Parts: sequence; C-alpha cells; structure tokens
Amino acid sequence: MEKILVIGAAGQIGSELTLALRNTYGNSNVYATDIKQAPKDVVESGPFQILDVMDDKRLIHFIIANKITQIYHLAAVLSGNAEKLPLQAWDINMRSILSILDICKEVGVKKLFWPSSIAVFGRTTPKVNTPQLTITEPNTVYGISKLAGERWCEYYFNRYNVDVRSIRYPGLISYKTEAGGGTTDYAVEIYYEAIKKGCYECFLQEDATLPMLFMPDAIEGTLQLMEADASKIKIRSSYNLSGISFNPDEIADSIKKHIPEFTISYKPDFRQKIAESWPQSIDDSIARAEWGWKHKYDLDSMTAVMLKEIKKKLISNKHLVNHG
Repeated sequence: MEKILVIGAAGQIGSELTLALRNTYGNSNVYATDIKQAPKDVVESGPFQILDVMDDKRLIHFIIANKITQIYHLAAVLSGNAEKLPLQAWDINMRSILSILDICKEVGVKKLFWPSSIAVFGRTTPKVNTPQLTITEPNTVYGISKLAGERWCEYYFNRYNVDVRSIRYPGLISYKTEAGGGTTDYAVEIYYEAIKKGCYECFLQEDATLPMLFMPDAIEGTLQLMEADASKIKIRSSYNLSGISFNPDEIADSIKKHIPEFTISYKPDFRQKIAESWPQSIDDSIARAEWGWKHKYDLDSMTAVMLKEIKKKLISNKHLVNHG
C-alpha cells in the first residue's frame, strides 16, 4: 500500500493534488502537510498536519513513523515574492529539496516528485517553442533555485538511484486557490476581478505572451508522470510541459465573450521584467512521446470553466458570510 506525503498541501498545486491523490490512493493514505492551515476540503478529507519542511528532524520522523513511500515536495517561495527576499527564498527553496533528496536516499522512499518551472529559462533562451534541452540562464532567484534543484535531482538519480521525477510547470491557472505571488498570477486574478468588479488592472503588458496550463491538466500530467513505469522516464532533471500560450489581451477577449462589458487596463510592475525573461511557448514533445502527456483545455474552454466555478465559489462564500 502506497503511503504518500504532500509537502505544501495548502498551496495552489498542493491543495488540488492532495485531493486527486486521495481519490486514487484512499483518503487515509495521503498525508497533507504545510506551515499554514490548508483549505477545508484538504483538512477534512484525510490526515493533515502543520509541518515545516525546514525542520529536518520532525520531517524525517514523520516520514519514518508513517512509512511514507512517495513524497510530493511542493513547498517553495515563488517568483514574485522571492525577488523581495532573495537570500531567504534561496535558503528555503534549496535547503528543502536537498534535505528531502537526502531523506529519500537514506530512508528508501520509492518516489519523489519535485516541481521545477519555466523560470529556469532566461533572456538567452529561444522564446518560441523552447526546447527541452536549451540554454538555461535564469536571472531571478526563483529561476536560479529551480535550475540548481534540477541539477541536484539528476545527480541524486544518477549517483544514488533516487527515483525523482519533475515537471517544469508553466503558469498554472486555478479557480480553487487565489494567486500567491507568482508572475503568471494575473491569469487567475483577471477572472476573479472580471466577476467582482467588471474590470482589471494588469501588472503585465498587454502583449506579454506566456505559456500556461489549466490546473486540471497540470494535476493529470503530474499523476501521469508519477504513475509511468520508471523505464519510460528518461529525463531526471525536469520535463518541459505546456498547454496553452496567451497574453493578457487574449485572455480579456476570451472573458468578453461571457462578460461583454469587461474592461482591462495596464500598469506593468517589476514582474513585467521577469515575464520578458521567460518563454512565450514551450516544446513538450519529449514528455508527449515518452510517457504520453497531452493537455485537454484550450483558452476558451478554460475561461468557461473558470468563470462558472468562480461565480459559484463567490456566491457560496457570500452565503457563508451572510449566515456565518
């Protein structure tokens, strides 16, 4: 029986991945942890514990005591926030992955998932259809830490046979958790603001095209990678993964098909420079060939789901507030 630990289960990916894993492996077999309280559905559907990934002793005790066989390590300081606290972000992002890789080696955890990001690319990387193997010269703290993490993952696989698997996530879009300090977060904020206010002030320029992925596709791809036979996983640094590429102007047009009066304005901040260093589209043909990855949602089908689900969520929250 698999016993799975999700570190960072309160975050954008973790909160949804935890529920998907519980659906597959059984609620009691998926342990959710974070340094903050997780959403209600995560806490109520199975074991949840406050746990700091930087507390090595408590972490290794938890892994041994619960006979953990798989770890999903999702805790990190994201791109926008990392630029405000560079050394702290580097310390958290790097020390946590090195500690977990070492625990997997020592304790014999069967599989480890660790997310990388398109932030590993930089200004010198080809912008369109960025290849799997290409120039990686990141110029953000987040990107530098993710690139270093990729190298350590491959090292631990080659040197110690740790079965570590990774995806370079593009921007992730979800209606369940609101934005949390990333450069691609405008693509979540814009839907909320469209419904709440009918307008949005974007912190990127209108033509800032970035690769994105709808969260249901991201979760499906992650589970697919982790369930694939080890012999199919040829890349142990991190796989390129892509779904849809668009800019703020295009997402606004997609929203206007449902909310014709919606307006968007632009006030680029420091995140525009980060966005300019990232690719516009990603070549993920290796992931598609090696373990059968394919995405399901395009921009318009994603917009329809986002608007519908956010409306439901906001109505439900209002109801709770009125009757709380």
